[in-house]
Amino acid sequence: MQELDDTALLREYVERGSEEAFAALVTRHVNKVYSVALRHTGNPRSAAEITQAVFVILAKKSRHLGKRVILSGWLYQTARLTAVTFIRGGIRRARREQEAYMQTVLNENESDTWMQIAPLLDAAMAEVNETDRHAVVLRFFDGKSIREVGAALGANEDAAKKRVSRALEKLRAFFARRGVSSTTAIIAGAISANSVQAAPVAVAKSVTAIAMAKGVAASGSTLTLIKGALKIMAWTKFKTAAVAVAAVIVATGTTTLVVHHQHQQRPLPKPQPVAPTETDFPKSSWTFAGYTDPRSAFLSAIWFDHKGDFETFLASLTPGEHERQLQQYKGMAQKMGKSLAACFIIASTEGLNKAEGFQILDQQVIADDQVILHVSFRGTLPGEKQETVKVVDAKMIKTGNEWKVDSIGPK
Repeated sequence: MQELDDTALLREYVERGSEEAFAALVTRHVNKVYSVALRHTGNPRSAAEITQAVFVILAKKSRHLGKRVILSGWLYQTARLTAVTFIRGGIRRARREQEAYMQTVLNENESDTWMQIAPLLDAAMAEVNETDRHAVVLRFFDGKSIREVGAALGANEDAAKKRVSRALEKLRAFFARRGVSSTTAIIAGAISANSVQAAPVAVAKSVTAIAMAKGVAASGSTLTLIKGALKIMAWTKFKTAAVAVAAVIVATGTTTLVVHHQHQQRPLPKPQPVAPTETDFPKSSWTFAGYTDPRSAFLSAIWFDHKGDFETFLASLTPGEHERQLQQYKGMAQKMGKSLAACFIIASTEGLNKAEGFQILDQQVIADDQVILHVSFRGTLPGEKQETVKVVDAKMIKTGNEWKVDSIGPK
C-alpha cells in the first residue's frame, strides 16, 4: 500500500473504505499538518486537536475532491484554515504554555533565518496563489524533486523550476516587507530543514481512528472546530473561484471577481478604442473600448465589471467562459443560500473597488485568434499602508470579428 501515490490511496479509501489506505495517507502527511498547526498555536495539545480535525474533514470531503487534486497542498491549506478557525474561536490553551513552548523551540533551533520567518511563514503562504502554494509545499515541505513537482502540477521540469523560483521570490518579498532580509536560497533551506517536524506517534493513531468514523468519537470542541473550519473553507473556495473571471487585489492575497447583478443591460456608449501604444490604465480612464482588439476587449470587460453591468460583462466573455462563470455563480448562490445579486455584492466588498488601475506589461501572441495579456493590477490592500501589485495572465480569444476574455488568472 505504501508505494501507491496520494491519488491511488484516496481512491482506495473512497471506493472501498480502506482503512489501510487512509492510515497510509495519515502517516504520509500527519507531520506536515501537525507542524502547520503547531506554528499557529505553539501548543502541542492544540496542534494535535487541529490535526485530528483536518483528517476528519478529509474523510468527510474525500468523495468530493477532484481527481486532479494535489492532496499535499490541499491538506496544507486545510490545516492552515483550521488553525485560523481554532485561534479565532478562542479555544487556545493558556498563553503562558504557548510562550514557554515557543521559547523552547527558538532555543533549540540553530537557524536565525528560521526563527525570523517561522511566525510569518503561513501568512506568507496565504498570500501566494494556489499553484505557487502547491509548488512550495511539494518542493520544501514534502521534499519532492523538481521533476516530481512538475509531474504533480502537470508541467515540465523547466516550468516547475520557474514556478518554484517565482513562489520563493514572493515569499522573500513578503518577509522583506516585514523586516526580514534574506535570500531565496536561504529561505528555501530554512523551510526545507524546519517546516515539518514529527508529530507524536499517538497523534497519527488517534487521528486515523477518529477520522475513519467521520468524527463520531471526536470531542465537542473538535466537532465545533470542524464545523467552523468547513465554513471558512467554503468561503475561501467562493473567493478563489472568482479568480477565473477578473483579477483584482484583496487583503488575503486571493484574486477575486467583483460583479454586481443587474437585470437590465445598460445601453453601451460609443466605443473608445485603445491606442496600440497605450499600456497604462488608471481607474479614471476605464471605459467601454469595444472588442476590435485584445486590449480594447480586456478594458471593456474590466469596465463592465467595475460598473456592475453583469449581463454585459458576461457578453464580454467567450461562450464557454460565459457559461462556466454563470453556472459557477449559480452554484455558489445555492450553496450560500443567497441570491446571485447578494453573492456579487459580497464579492464587491473587496476587489476592483480596491484597484487603482492596471498596466498591460506585454502581449504574447499564441495564434492569429489567441493572445495572452500579461497584466499588472495595482491598489492599496485593506490593512496595508502602501500600494500593492498583482500580476495576472488574461487569455483573449477572437470569436468571429470580436475579441473576448476566455480566462484571467494568477501569472
